[in-house]
Amino acid sequence: MNKPVLVVMAAGMGSRYGGLKQIDPVGNHGQLIIDYSIYDARRAGFETVVFVIKHEIEESFKSAIGDRLSKVINVKYAYQQLDDLPEGYSVPEGREKPWGTCHAILAARKVVDGPFAVVNADDYYGPEGFQKIYDYLESHPDQPGCYEYAMVGYLLGNTVTENGHVARGVCEEDGENYLTRVTERTRIEKDGADARFTEDDGASWTHLSGNTIVSMNLWGFTRSFLDEAQTRFPAFLDKTLKENPLKGEYFLPSVVTQLLEEGKARVKVLRSADKWYGVTYREDKPVVVKAIADMTAQGLYPDNLWGV
Repeated sequence: MNKPVLVVMAAGMGSRYGGLKQIDPVGNHGQLIIDYSIYDARRAGFETVVFVIKHEIEESFKSAIGDRLSKVINVKYAYQQLDDLPEGYSVPEGREKPWGTCHAILAARKVVDGPFAVVNADDYYGPEGFQKIYDYLESHPDQPGCYEYAMVGYLLGNTVTENGHVARGVCEEDGENYLTRVTERTRIEKDGADARFTEDDGASWTHLSGNTIVSMNLWGFTRSFLDEAQTRFPAFLDKTLKENPLKGEYFLPSVVTQLLEEGKARVKVLRSADKWYGVTYREDKPVVVKAIADMTAQGLYPDNLWGV
């Protein structure tokens, strides 16, 4: 079996950071959040990272991130483009929004030929999640009649910001810690040690325990997932082009849910006690900088991450 590789979804970074020119460092030597993810992934065992980007940000991405990291890990690229569609389909007039996370993963189908983990480029996951997903992928190939996947679940209380709302996939699992459902909650706010979500723009709220397990898009798949996602893409397009041609998205959890419902796959829910960090809002940055400084002072990371 091929060694697991890491796929990093980074195609949206250009729009969020103004062509990558305004990326803010969070470490003392200019390190970005992605530097810490790659550091954790590499010490977990990953030797290759595939960055999914857009051609429009290729030059600035390589200058700001890729060229530096290629000195410490094998770097490959895949390109998520709006017109990367099955034969017979075309981009609807006026569509500018990307086709979603599953489409981003499909962009890597030509460079990934074995098990792989998936992460967002601008989230800090902590070392435990990378280690658990790598170990699982190394030891759990697909079984006859059943794909073997995994995801790292985080405690909701460890993934909310003080400065606004977040979107999270709320997970349900069976007695053996296999995933049964992921429900996307697009507006979750911190509520003391717990959280709450609304589906009607704040007219009413539903309580969620801070111990609720949520997905942060740290998934582990075998190559089979790419083949399944590719096969199912036309059906998604047929429905979306009729109902929501400008904004419909092909979400990764929706394909996972289909495979679970059909009994074709099972997804082990691994757990990480690490705290998530991300710069969802401008006010989040000082929190992330302090957290990185504290973890560095505790010896979890070297001050000069790559020693250059």
